[in-house]
Amino acid sequence: MDQVTIYGRPSCGFCVRAVDLCEMKNYSYRFVDMVKEGISKADLAKTIGRPVHTVPQILVGEEYIGGFDSFSQYVRQRDAASVR
Repeated sequence: MDQVTIYGRPSCGFCVRAVDLCEMKNYSYRFVDMVKEGISKADLAKTIGRPVHTVPQILVGEEYIGGFDSFSQYVRQRDAASVR
């Protein structure tokens, strides 16, 4: 799988869960701490090309996935496809 990029905050439970899922699955990932990097939701919206209301915002390679729930579903579908 391409590198996972997680935009979020360390104090965000769903951001932490996204990182944990990447580590559990042994995915290459990069966590971008929006507070530390000075990235606003408006800045991130320009980067991903859609409005941002919540974090995390997750991409796999250049593909926008969404928040944690969407990423979790993406991982489940990927796992199911690899079993077939």
